[in-house]
Amino acid sequence: MDIEVRNFTKMYGSYKAVDNISFKVKTGEVLGFLGPNGAGKTTTMKAITTYFAPSSGEITIGNYSVTRQPEKVKTLIGYLPENNPLYQDMAIIDYLRYVALLQGVKKNALDERLLETLTVCGLMNEKHKNINELSKGYKQRVGLAQALIHDPEALILDEPTSGLDPNQIVEIRDLIKRIGKEKTVILSSHILAEVEATCDRILIINKGKIVADGTASDLRHQASNDEILKIEIEDGNTNEIYKALSELPNAASVDIIKDSDNKFEFHSRPQTTSKRDVFNLCVSKGWTLTGLTSVETKLEDVFRELTTN
Repeated sequence: MDIEVRNFTKMYGSYKAVDNISFKVKTGEVLGFLGPNGAGKTTTMKAITTYFAPSSGEITIGNYSVTRQPEKVKTLIGYLPENNPLYQDMAIIDYLRYVALLQGVKKNALDERLLETLTVCGLMNEKHKNINELSKGYKQRVGLAQALIHDPEALILDEPTSGLDPNQIVEIRDLIKRIGKEKTVILSSHILAEVEATCDRILIINKGKIVADGTASDLRHQASNDEILKIEIEDGNTNEIYKALSELPNAASVDIIKDSDNKFEFHSRPQTTSKRDVFNLCVSKGWTLTGLTSVETKLEDVFRELTTN
């Protein structure tokens, strides 16, 4: 079931937390929702979950409006907030049964939903443990389980891997990817490598406005206006090679990499490539080209470029 945000604005008094943003998330898609603190991420996610109404604009889950049909929307959404509030003194299975009844799961379907959710979230062997006995990773699993127990069409996950160790992060990431094949998922995280590994698409918000929307590859490509090459050449004099590279027609800059033998960082002019020119140069000079690799812009660099202005 698609989630669509159209011209959404949220005001707090005279402060505009979110400024007229629009985007759509399709069924089976995992959207990574990124932004610095105070950018409007959590505000947007809370509006989608009917926590409060937009100041203007419209948000729909399928054909249902968060403002006109909030009770129906709540049945369609599973929400894991960042602080993951759980009843610590309850056993996992008792807590999930309680949440399921609150979510309107019918009693004749309750056992089946409990079994399925415990299995999907890897909690079958822990189901009789009290929540306060669990590690942080397993508590996050319980948080996901409570979001899934009523089999919602869409999942809203705010920092689902916050505070987890690397092994736990991998486990939760794999779980989200499995779930995301059948549901619509919006995931907020500050761990950019995590978002890149988990999400089909990334949306970046800054100062209440969307500043980027696309795959990780798309965003890196858009942010990098020039080609950067790492070049390694044998059989030539460093200064002679440097001069020849600098004189190539599309060379913007060339740097000798320190503490290395005949290794260079080569920047092409915007919207050009120099790989063929470098190869032909080496052939004409009788040099051996032992390394020619493109330097890919990191997602962290893209994020910094888009959110520090």
